[in-house]
Amino acid sequence: MSNIQDTDTLIVGCMAGDRQAQRLLFKKYFGYAKSICLRYTSFAEEAEEVLNEGFLKVFNNLKNYDEAYPFRAWLRTIMINTAISYNRKYKKHNRDRVDLEDAPYLSLDEDVIGEITAGEILDIIRQLKPLYRDVFLMHAVDGYNHREIAEMLEINEATVRSQYARARAQLKTLISEEFPYLKEEWAMNF
Repeated sequence: MSNIQDTDTLIVGCMAGDRQAQRLLFKKYFGYAKSICLRYTSFAEEAEEVLNEGFLKVFNNLKNYDEAYPFRAWLRTIMINTAISYNRKYKKHNRDRVDLEDAPYLSLDEDVIGEITAGEILDIIRQLKPLYRDVFLMHAVDGYNHREIAEMLEINEATVRSQYARARAQLKTLISEEFPYLKEEWAMNF
């Protein structure tokens, strides 16, 4: 079984309790899952905890996986939900309610973002308050709509919109501080 790379075959093996299939499935999706966990946590150690807990949930819930949908999407959902639960458990989310009027909607300019590396962007995103970070990532990166985010985070939709707008505003400030040479171009595009 050491040469098996087919996800469906690995899933069948995992459901049968085959440890090697579990190792291979873990190995195959480790990088993808870890990148998700790193986005939703503040530190590498937290990402490792979320990753391990997430894969435990994957293995325990494979019977619930619907083969009609891509495995990666199912795995992503589990990893995101595990990170949200982790943040909630350790009270990482600041659940202060804010008014929409306090946070104008901003647009990020692709030309400016193109001058910053992915690692630098991730470092800046990690500086956001956990709830801002999670809402921003769930919407801007993972494509969830505001209603879906509200349901997952157990907050109202207006709060999600507000937190998203505040995250974008804070990102603008952080990027301007971190990359002052972009400040003029950045300011012109907002």
